[in-house]
Amino acid sequence: MAVTNEKSVSEAIHYRRSVRVFKNEALDELKVKECIKLASLAPTSSNMQLWEFYHIVSPSVIQQIATASFDQNAAKTANQIVIVVARKDLWKNRQQSNLAFLKLQYGNKPEVEYTKREQFALNYYRKIVPTIYIDFLGILGRIKYLAFQIIGLFKPIYRQVRASDMRIVAHKSAALAAENFMISMSAIGYDTCPMEGFDSSRIKKIIQLPASSEINMILGCGIREENGVYGERFRIPFKEVYFKI
Repeated sequence: MAVTNEKSVSEAIHYRRSVRVFKNEALDELKVKECIKLASLAPTSSNMQLWEFYHIVSPSVIQQIATASFDQNAAKTANQIVIVVARKDLWKNRQQSNLAFLKLQYGNKPEVEYTKREQFALNYYRKIVPTIYIDFLGILGRIKYLAFQIIGLFKPIYRQVRASDMRIVAHKSAALAAENFMISMSAIGYDTCPMEGFDSSRIKKIIQLPASSEINMILGCGIREENGVYGERFRIPFKEVYFKI
């Protein structure tokens, strides 16, 4: 869907604020959906795309989510809500999807005809991804972690192989997608508020998420009221967070 008069990237970033109070004004569902599509173009570790997006437009469901979000104004006054969910548990599905895509790109040919680069890409998903993601009650993760630390004494090696590490990886990718969504919304003059204060168990029941999923972020969506932004933007001086080496 083409949107006219979009802000530039810089303009959208400066325009974006965490809006706590929204007007009683409807958003175009298709435009919000398009922003979610743009969210799905965010970079993601190993292209695994371990995320899902839930677009909540039902007023009754929004009310339930607001209650489970401690009745925050950003949830209570939202016209729509988008929930970004991390799905580390779907890694096998995503692994197979990547393999199928690569084989489609490389053409239907015998294994011996793959180039070294093609074979490396296929082996990455066949061998390396399972090595990193397979775990059993955290035990295998600890064993892999110790083994990789020992190997790391002699050469550079990937060290984040525990279940907790891969959980962080999935959430990092999901957060990148959430930022894509918020900037895309800002570009068309829509507002958002990322929320972390909520009862995750209740939210999962409301939108029927499996126990193995994890909610990364809940985003209230709407048009900002005049009092919707609580004060001027504050940031630590840039010189305190910028380091040139």
